[in-house]
Amino acid sequence: MPKTRLLRGVCASAGAVVLAATILLTGSGTAQAALPTPIAASTARTYLSEMTATPETHASTYDRSLFPTWITISGTCDTREYVIKRDGSGVVTDSACKATSGSWTSPYDGVTTTDPSTFDIDHLVPLSEAWDSGAWAWTTAQRQAFANDTTRPQLVAVSAHSNRSKGDDDPAEWLPQASYQCTYLRAYVQVKHYYGLSVDSAEKSAISSVLNGC
Repeated sequence: MPKTRLLRGVCASAGAVVLAATILLTGSGTAQAALPTPIAASTARTYLSEMTATPETHASTYDRSLFPTWITISGTCDTREYVIKRDGSGVVTDSACKATSGSWTSPYDGVTTTDPSTFDIDHLVPLSEAWDSGAWAWTTAQRQAFANDTTRPQLVAVSAHSNRSKGDDDPAEWLPQASYQCTYLRAYVQVKHYYGLSVDSAEKSAISSVLNGC
């Protein structure tokens, strides 16, 4: 029987954020999105080893509206606007926090743009994946906090094409470009660990196979 996963440390206001972020680099030195720094690969491997592979449940009851987005989190900025500003280079915003200029590079596929409307904000651990992994037992307030979390490496600005390609897939079904996979999976394990979410056997195996080389 699947055990109820309890949200760890999420009782704080859903709007609370930590504004520190770092620029992550690929092996080639290309600037990538400024996710909050993920845990080390060694820590991710330890966390993953502690996660018992558990079948996902409640998939048929998933509804995206149970994860409210986007919320105002800083001044006039909502979550999307905050991440667009954070993850871009030379970003200029207007009084409503809308980006009016700048450049962005999608870490998932290397696509660059000067038009932020062509980029999506991806939930690194997809919302439906979170639901199936234990978020079905959370309150709406807890799911809102998860869906708008800029403190953990859960939100990243990516090309719309790569976001559509990923969809609701977990790492057993989809991974970003090779140069970003270690960062992606370090972040993925960190988020799942923090929120007490489960992993299924195929997901755990896929993550492990990449992390072992990181």
